[in-house]
This record gives sequence, structure tokens and C-alpha cells, in this order.
Amino acid sequence: MNTFDAIHARRAVKKFDPHHKMSEEEIHQLLSLALEAPTAFNIQNWRFLLVQDPEIRKQVRAAAWNQEQVTDASLLIIICADLSAWKNNPERYWANATQATRDFILPAIHDYYDGKPQVIRDEAMRSCGLAGQTIMLAAKAMGLDSCPMDGFDFNAVGKIIHLPEDHVISFMIAVGKKTVEPHSKPGQLPYAEIVKIDRF
Repeated sequence: MNTFDAIHARRAVKKFDPHHKMSEEEIHQLLSLALEAPTAFNIQNWRFLLVQDPEIRKQVRAAAWNQEQVTDASLLIIICADLSAWKNNPERYWANATQATRDFILPAIHDYYDGKPQVIRDEAMRSCGLAGQTIMLAAKAMGLDSCPMDGFDFNAVGKIIHLPEDHVISFMIAVGKKTVEPHSKPGQLPYAEIVKIDRF
């Protein structure tokens, strides 16, 4: 499936085949594609927690208003962000760059983030959103469906997965084989209302 078709065909699916299993190769392919998503300064601050234990899935489902896709989907990905990524050995993000590039970028990373918790969090959420869309489009191209989710108790899920203190949850994505066709799109705003030129 080409990129245009994947964009048009991707929908939020709620009903998944609970018997469908993704192979380790498919999971690795999907998440490897997510690693191609962009991040500011290449800090790669997203973290992808794959919830595979059925008992943990049940706990997460209970914290997600009992939504069945949490347990029925082949794969449940909790997309998190490491808020300390910018300062945790940032040299490794630019290990293959020239020395001149490293000399410029590494101080810039520090100056951009140090002492700016809102900037750190905002950038983390942008990064997770880009990665999440990459996952959903890649899943569609692989013949799978997905459902992005923020309908859950973030604090409760954080406790269930032992979320580190310097991490935040952005959202979850359920991936698998749909059993029911999603409803048609409920209504798209007109292009002219959304797209503006130069100023509002």
C-alpha cells in the first residue's frame, strides 16, 4: 500500500480479532519504522512499551473504561516520553556526525532544554505524536489496523507499568486485525476553513 492510500484508509478501529497474533518479525518491523520518526535535536525521546502480559493488559483495560481493544488487539503500545533524554549522554545522538557538528549541536541541546520543563514536555509530546502517526500508517501498510487512545487513567496506567518518574505517557495505540468495518467518517471540515495563507 502506498503512503497516500495508507493515509486515506487509516481509521480508528475499536473491534479487533482477539485470536490474531503478530509475529516477532512483524512487531520488530513496525517498531523499527517508528524509530525513523523525527525528534528535535535527534534526541529520540520516545519510548515504546509493549504490553504483552495478558494480566497486565487486563489491568490496563480496567483503567481504560473497560475498552475491549486494550485486550483484544494483537499489540498494545503505550507511547511514553523520556523527559531526561536531552541530558542523558546526548553525545550518542550525534555519534556519527563530524566533530564540528557535535561541537555546535551538543551545547545547543543543553541551551534549548535546560531549566525549561514546559519546553521539554511540549517537545516530548510532539515527538510521541509523530512516532504514533508513523506507527499507525506503517500498520495500515502492513495490512493491520490501529486505534490511538487517550481514554484512560494516565496515573493508574503509569502505576501499572511502573513508569519512571522522569517519563510521561503520551497515548496508547492498539494494533491488530479488525473484525468490524469502522463507521464512515462523521464529518470533515472544509479545506478552506482549515488551511490559511500567511495570516489568520
